[in-house]
Amino acid sequence: MAREVRTRYAPSPTGYMHIGNLRTALYEYLIARSMNGKFILRIEDTDQERLVEGAVDVIYNTLKLCGLKHDEGPDIGGPCGPYIQSQRRHIYLPYARELVEKGHAYYCFCSKERLEQLRSEAEAKGETFMYDRHCLKLSKEEVEEKLAKGEPWVIRQKMPREGSTTFDDMVFGTITIENNMLEDQILIKSDGLPTYNFANVIDDHLMGITHVVRGSEYLTSTPKYNLLYDAFDWEKPVYVHLPLIVKPDGSKLSKRKGDASFEDLVEMGFLVEAIINYIALLGWSPDSNQEIFSLAELEKAFDIRRISKSPSCFDMEKLRWFNAEYIRAMPAEKFHSLALPYLEKAITNKAIDLAKVSKLLQNRVEVLTEIPSKVGFFNSLEDYDLNIYTHKKMKTTLENSLENLKAALPVLEKLEPWTEESIHSSLLSLVESMGIKNGQMLWPIRTALSGWEVTPGGAIEIADILGKEETVRRIQIGIERLEKALA
Repeated sequence: MAREVRTRYAPSPTGYMHIGNLRTALYEYLIARSMNGKFILRIEDTDQERLVEGAVDVIYNTLKLCGLKHDEGPDIGGPCGPYIQSQRRHIYLPYARELVEKGHAYYCFCSKERLEQLRSEAEAKGETFMYDRHCLKLSKEEVEEKLAKGEPWVIRQKMPREGSTTFDDMVFGTITIENNMLEDQILIKSDGLPTYNFANVIDDHLMGITHVVRGSEYLTSTPKYNLLYDAFDWEKPVYVHLPLIVKPDGSKLSKRKGDASFEDLVEMGFLVEAIINYIALLGWSPDSNQEIFSLAELEKAFDIRRISKSPSCFDMEKLRWFNAEYIRAMPAEKFHSLALPYLEKAITNKAIDLAKVSKLLQNRVEVLTEIPSKVGFFNSLEDYDLNIYTHKKMKTTLENSLENLKAALPVLEKLEPWTEESIHSSLLSLVESMGIKNGQMLWPIRTALSGWEVTPGGAIEIADILGKEETVRRIQIGIERLEKALA
């Protein structure tokens, strides 16, 4: 009978959630959901020196925000707990000792100084450092004597030195690694805690993990894991190694080099749904031309066989495009609720109807953080370059702009009620009666009202939002400045 599919996301709490980590979590989740399986969260905190306070909360918050709901984990429990490695520390040593008994591992008593010296010598020769198996030749009696004396020790995996190890990966196919490339890795450290590589295998087996998803940089380590599975006579998982995510110039993404983490992207005004949609397509393609996917749609469409082995390019411009598509498609009320915090900070003029500003902006922003830069003119009219009035396409000059503003002013002064519809109807009637083009009237009014070359919305919408008094005041200023310039 086929085993229930069980995937696990097993991050180390070392700070932020970078894009590669989030993609791994997403693919683990999608594999589980697309195959009616379980998605498990496990916190791997055995590297105590790298732990960052608050990082576990970052993991929980990110998964929750992204809708990646786990079925088992430290916060909700489950049949295979505890789900935090440091709380499982008593589990690993007996397994390591079993490997020693079976001849697949051995105690190593080498000091840090000796290992550093070996490393320096290897580097001086331009060689890759590999432990020289100095302690492998110790007899059982010598090992027991050293243990009895309380000498510091680690347990190392004994790798085969001959032949090669072959395994199958769902993305990269059949991979063969020469065994003499495999170092006798440490399984249990001198503090009694397991290494990441050892704890991973033990926990994956005990938690019944069927699919292991990780970055392609772990491909060459997989034979080490498989040798452990073989030593215990355990069933191996299905391996799914993901392609690298690179920048447009081909270099690796790196937080240290200023590349954005998930939290950074949210802070930059990207929507979580757009980020998830975009990241899903970094290394996976659907069997259709569809690009916009909700998480529910991804759960149905995802197929491991469509993961690419080629590196994927993280392109901010493409992410902006996705984000803009999501902004345009959302209900106006939802966009307003997202835009409101930005608008409240940017627009200090309490008379402005922020819901109307949101309506103008929805089709004109790609990320939410652009909002403040597009609305400053609603607060006050700053000094502006009169050359904005001159527009070749609109067929406007300083002279006809002045003439048309003077014609519009009395019409707007008398206008009641002041609504977008009434402003539209009165200005277009004026345009018709004067025998001019729409733009020859609306461009000068928009310029007089904003003082900006580019605005969200045109003259009519801006006049409606500013209100009658402020609209008239700004047009009067425009007329005075043009008269002065043309005098």
